[in-house]
Amino acid sequence: MLSEAVTHKTNEGLDATISLQKNGKSFYWASHFLGREMSKNAAKLYSYCRILDDLADSEIEYGPDRLRNIHLNLKNKKKYSDPLLDEMLIFFEDMNLPFRALKDLIEGLMQDQNDVLIKNEAELIQYSYHVAGSVGWMMCPILKCRNKKAFAFAVDLGIAMQLTNIARDVREDAYMGRRYLPSDWVNDMSPTDILEASKKPNSKNAQLVKKAIIKLLCLADQYYQSGVKGLVFLPWKAHLAIGVAGCVYQKIGTQLIAKKVNWYDGRTVTSSFAKVLSSCGVFPLLFSRFIKPPKHDSKLHQYLAEKLDML
Repeated sequence: MLSEAVTHKTNEGLDATISLQKNGKSFYWASHFLGREMSKNAAKLYSYCRILDDLADSEIEYGPDRLRNIHLNLKNKKKYSDPLLDEMLIFFEDMNLPFRALKDLIEGLMQDQNDVLIKNEAELIQYSYHVAGSVGWMMCPILKCRNKKAFAFAVDLGIAMQLTNIARDVREDAYMGRRYLPSDWVNDMSPTDILEASKKPNSKNAQLVKKAIIKLLCLADQYYQSGVKGLVFLPWKAHLAIGVAGCVYQKIGTQLIAKKVNWYDGRTVTSSFAKVLSSCGVFPLLFSRFIKPPKHDSKLHQYLAEKLDML
């Protein structure tokens, strides 16, 4: 557990499993299929990512400054020590996790400290890699997967989930001055424009946002399709658990479509029953273990060539 001296009001100092249960209900549900060891380590990685996110959002005292310092340390430009970094370094070395992915995650979180106005699809995919695809990459060793062929697929599943997050949280993000929908999809609408459109569901701008969300979910589905193909590289328990997480998360988009993309009504929530029902979708995926391992579609990483040249 992290030092109480730097504990603030959020996830820092919180037990890893409790953090997962509190902040990542879909992942907590899926973790029950992992087994004790992998579940414990996955929860620990998730808790670190949540704390880093809290630092970026200033939910923890001196958060942005600490995050920048951690980033400098990881780039071998050591300035000041940080108890979170010290603890993470031990965990990452023990689990043989990719430090490159951690640096990329932090860079994405630092981007969120400012008003975000995504310009185009390329920038959208790059951002989604930084804040979520990188986590998929880090999860591979946690899940006892050392096959490098799996890494690109893990990145894709993370990207898919982040695209789903963006589709779910359009209005909430606009309240924070952020617009992740590409500018060229929404005629350069500002977050303020989006908030105004949310009050007029039948307006031209509200419908434009709806079309952009549908396009976003279609894009997410492409990455989900790739991500689940890579599950064959995982041990069977991990295959089952991550497949469940993917099915549950993709259900958010399905519900949005079923509700005619009523983004102006606020965040779509997946019920416990819906989680159980959508989890059943993982079982057909298990048959993929008996066919030839897939080849990754390089087009999905056309905007990430410089980031993922090592995969």
